[in-house]
Amino acid sequence: MSLSNRSVVSFLPNQSQFQFVKKREICKLTGLSGDTLKKYRLSGLLIEDIHWIRVNSKVVLYNVPLVMDWLHNISDPTAHLRAIEVYQSMLLSNRKVQRKSL
Repeated sequence: MSLSNRSVVSFLPNQSQFQFVKKREICKLTGLSGDTLKKYRLSGLLIEDIHWIRVNSKVVLYNVPLVMDWLHNISDPTAHLRAIEVYQSMLLSNRKVQRKSL
């Protein structure tokens, strides 16, 4: 899987785990058309802030591992939910703050 540096955006410390790419790259990786991805987004099959994020009114980025996992587990939603839980647990906003005791 070869991704150009300009089209990959990582939001997590472990950059190789969860990457976001533009529509052109996710289309190459999945074989799905841009129209199909848009249909899946609008119908709720691909979930905003999980499978994709909206950067502005013109730019949508896709979470490569979760979109690929969704395709692989399309007939097993429970398995895909586990992947979503792993992703969410890795987000910095979901990590517990460790406080130093005096």
